[in-house]
Amino acid sequence: MIFCFSGTGNSRYIARRIAEATGDEIIDLNAKIKAGDYSSAQCGRDIIVVTPTYAWRIPKIVSKWLYATELPSAERTWFVMDCGGEIGNAAKYNRRIAEEKGLLYMGTAQIVMPENYIAMFNAPEAEEAKRIVEKAEPYIADVVGRIKSGQAFEPPRNNFYDRFMSGPVNPIFYRFCVKAAPFRATDACIGCGRCVTNCPLNNIRLNGGKPEWGKNCTHCMACICYCPTEAIEYGKKSRGKPRYTFEKLKIDE
Repeated sequence: MIFCFSGTGNSRYIARRIAEATGDEIIDLNAKIKAGDYSSAQCGRDIIVVTPTYAWRIPKIVSKWLYATELPSAERTWFVMDCGGEIGNAAKYNRRIAEEKGLLYMGTAQIVMPENYIAMFNAPEAEEAKRIVEKAEPYIADVVGRIKSGQAFEPPRNNFYDRFMSGPVNPIFYRFCVKAAPFRATDACIGCGRCVTNCPLNNIRLNGGKPEWGKNCTHCMACICYCPTEAIEYGKKSRGKPRYTFEKLKIDE
């Protein structure tokens, strides 16, 4: 079974590629987390966790779901993490999750995909994004092959920088950088409520036809990137930047 969390589509694409090859069912963790559903999951022997990288680890909300949800039939788990640059030493913390769940840890794979974190970085234009996905395809194929054959992933890089970013930097980044306060809607907002629907933490509500953000944000960028009129900004940091979603690339068509 594949457990997938995705902000703007990269992880969903990778999860679909794995599912097409293995026949595994994909469980949408966005929906599970949004619904507060931590009920026991009958998932078979093998679990593949596919997520983006947030602050050089898997998202906190995904870790929380994995720790809180019983997986009674599971025996082995692979972690597949897409990122705009690097995953740091996320493997250490993924191994810890596996061990605490009583699962055989089969490794963590890094797949570089187009950046979506426009609260801090630039997202690529469509043609550049397509080239990044094309470069990722051999790595996705390797992940698929190893999972199908029951092989562990090769250990990712693990140097001082990686340990520093996934270790002490991770909680500092969440404390000082992962905030919803700068989000706002411009006059281009049409009050469609798509941001409300897409928020996995139910952190957005419409007030007078315009979105308002609470304080429980994971910076998945779904609200700002899926807005059909590009009416959402993150302070001044997102101004003029492309809104990246995997679906805009139309690679699956």
